[in-house]
Amino acid sequence: MAYLVDFKDVSTEGFESSPVAQALAGLRANEARYLKNKFDHDLVLENASDAEGVIAWVHNILAEERDLHIASRPLQACVFEADGAKRAYVFYESGLSINVLYGLADGEKRAVGFKLSDGMEVPEELADKFKFARQKSKLAGTIRGSYFVIKSEY
Repeated sequence: MAYLVDFKDVSTEGFESSPVAQALAGLRANEARYLKNKFDHDLVLENASDAEGVIAWVHNILAEERDLHIASRPLQACVFEADGAKRAYVFYESGLSINVLYGLADGEKRAVGFKLSDGMEVPEELADKFKFARQKSKLAGTIRGSYFVIKSEY
């Protein structure tokens, strides 16, 4: 079932099993606000069971590019096109959010971004491989983020 993210009335819907549900909901709302302001795009997510193709694509990029395997269970995901790029989001039970920016034209930006919800520990699979910068958000509190550039084609 599709879920339209409302960044004005933050809800934990779909994230009830997360130990940082409120912070993860704030992170999701923060992403929705960014997409609406930047691209006039509404963030609509599906339950992980309905978005297996998107999750498999994201996990394949992680495995091929950096030999990364996310231990946490995905809860919601989506994929869409905006501004000449394929964009995917996956939100995990641990509080982790992964987004993929994949420019469709040759030479366009392609990257994977990681965001950690306020209050969660850095996942073991990311701890030794990435440094996380902090940013403040009215919706999500303190967000820690990192990224890497995608080198291959997917």
